[in-house]
Amino acid sequence: MIIPHKTVAGIKIPDSAIASQATELLREHGSELLYNHSLRAFLFAALNGKQNNIRYDAELLYVSTMFHDLGLTAHYRSDDKRFEIDGANAARDFLRGHGVSPQSMQLVWDAIALHTSPGIAEYKEPEVALLNYAVALDVIGKGYDQLSHNDREEIVKQFPRNDLKKNMITTFFDGFKHKPHTTYGSINADICACMIPGFQRKDYCDLILHSPWSE
Repeated sequence: MIIPHKTVAGIKIPDSAIASQATELLREHGSELLYNHSLRAFLFAALNGKQNNIRYDAELLYVSTMFHDLGLTAHYRSDDKRFEIDGANAARDFLRGHGVSPQSMQLVWDAIALHTSPGIAEYKEPEVALLNYAVALDVIGKGYDQLSHNDREEIVKQFPRNDLKKNMITTFFDGFKHKPHTTYGSINADICACMIPGFQRKDYCDLILHSPWSE
């Protein structure tokens, strides 16, 4: 099922061939929770851009949001890479097939790869910063009060949250429970600590102190 051409909370959802095909892939390989989360993320990102007069490429931002969590899915996840990298690589391959410029492919790659990297993404290009902002808003409520009640209600009515607070941790974990080592240095290590009894995270200080250097 492809979303119809529509405007939600004053934001037009892109309906180009690339945008529609990206939506199809999310529908095919993602869950209802990830689909609705991704659509809300695009709308939150676009609203933030509109409110702050930020110029951005709506189509590239949309493709980034459609792919940003696809690295969690069985079709796209690898055995040895962070899920964000799997999603970024999938998006780059997708865009390459549409003849998109290398610069645009890199922009989308960065947006997806860095969407869980607070303290970095917000200082990058608008599309990268907006996706990071929107995902944080939807998942942990960062910037919740910056969005009007009416906009929140309209967006959630169109794309329900599917008990996200109860289900998102499990959804994340299912995407990388076979490779918990890839969560080192990221917020995803918190999910492994929550879901794996006795999980021991790598400690950077231990790595320094036990490096092979002799001194």
